[in-house]
Parts: sequence; C-alpha cells; structure tokens
Amino acid sequence: MTDDQLQALKIAFTYMPQAIEVTRYEYGDRYTVILEHIETVRAALLELGIDPDEVGGEINPELSPNSSY
Repeated sequence: MTDDQLQALKIAFTYMPQAIEVTRYEYGDRYTVILEHIETVRAALLELGIDPDEVGGEINPELSPNSSY
C-alpha cells in the first residue's frame, strides 16, 4: 500500500460512524453489515500497525482533545 492509499484509508475511516453509534433504529436492518464494514477497516488499519482509535486525532488534530498525560 502506498502512503497516499494509506492516507486515503485513514481519511475514509474518520468519516465512518463509530460502532457505538450504529443501531438498528438509525440504520435499519443494515446495521449489522455496517458494523462488519467498520470492523473490516479497523482490522486493516491494525494489520498496518495503525491504532484506529488514534486516526481521528492524526487526520483532524484540531478536533481532537488534548491528552492530559
């Protein structure tokens, strides 16, 4: 994967809903498929040595809270 492709994956991931936000009420019967898609992207990032929970702060640092430790 090139650096540009990896950056594109990270950007796309930041626009995906968080798994906790995906409910049947919001997404209907497709909610399980959406959860699977989110997990697939998270797994791909982890395989590349990237912490998915840190991607949002890397892509949009101005929206990320400052760490206190």
